[in-house]
Amino acid sequence: MSLQWSENLASGSSDIDTQHKELIVRVNSLLLAVDKGTTAREEISKIVQYLTDYVVFHFGNEEKYMAKYNYSSATAHKAQHEQFVRTFMKLKDRLMMEGINAPLAQEIKDLCVDWLVNHIKYSDRALGMYLKMKM
Repeated sequence: MSLQWSENLASGSSDIDTQHKELIVRVNSLLLAVDKGTTAREEISKIVQYLTDYVVFHFGNEEKYMAKYNYSSATAHKAQHEQFVRTFMKLKDRLMMEGINAPLAQEIKDLCVDWLVNHIKYSDRALGMYLKMKM
């Protein structure tokens, strides 16, 4: 299972889309490492830490745009970001304590693939269209 960038994921903001492409590359690295299993624990740890830092940076960037241009759905959008970070951090903690196992691997895949794709397609696309009108 891996993510592929396609134009149906484009938000309309080149800055946000560039960051989404980087997120997809990093998520794919994580998914590949998770598929390797316990032998990749150190690799997974590095990828997860980078992904954590990048997600925080990326969400912060989107939230700056929302504030700067008075995006009416900012509160709901930011709540989605906060929920993702909370869930991802719980999975990260479990991963560091338990190591990788099949159920945890599936939870990571579900979060990173399903949530990210849906968030980009709907929430970020709406934000991108709004920003195109305002910029």
